[in-house]
Amino acid sequence: MFLDEIGDMKPNLQAKLLRVLQDREFDRVGGTQPIKVDIRVVAATNQDLKCAIADGRFRKDLYFRLNVVSVMIPPLRERREDIPALATFFVARYAKEMKRPQIGIHPKAIDTLRQYSWPGNVRELANIIERAVVLANDDVITVEDLSLDHGESGEHRADDLMYLPFHESVEHFKRMRLLEAIAQSGGSKTKAAHALQLQPTYLSRLCKQLNIS
Repeated sequence: MFLDEIGDMKPNLQAKLLRVLQDREFDRVGGTQPIKVDIRVVAATNQDLKCAIADGRFRKDLYFRLNVVSVMIPPLRERREDIPALATFFVARYAKEMKRPQIGIHPKAIDTLRQYSWPGNVRELANIIERAVVLANDDVITVEDLSLDHGESGEHRADDLMYLPFHESVEHFKRMRLLEAIAQSGGSKTKAAHALQLQPTYLSRLCKQLNIS
């Protein structure tokens, strides 16, 4: 079981998760008998959980229960050699979703991505690639199709949404806006919801509806 953004979990859910991990059983809603489970948990967060413990936002006992093996992944700006492979992967993924299987990415666009600072890490890269796949006019994503914060490249491409059917343009804009907010929040949907002035539960429903992981 993969639990993303474990650092954003509410205290009452932390207690329930700890019980499941310790007792390896849970009670189904409306059920009368505990259900035994045999699971392995992988948890991820972009937060410093030791600081969260000191602030009283994360349970120390749950931290030690989860922290059996730790893997620290450097931010994207510190592993730029991964960017070409990640960009190619995201192009293929979103091209399939958008039914544009022939689209590719130009080497100069890859070079531009490698030079960017990536404050939003891998989710920002995914957001930028998805936007480029949606808005690119040709079958090759160029530098002009990229929307990076340090320049004007690609920002005018959002105007192309005006030429899409109404509901399609609205859906694309919602995806772009949510993905951008999540990327700028370092991957935290809770922080993104706060920045967008939305309830976290509503943002989660929107992400599910728009197929945003």
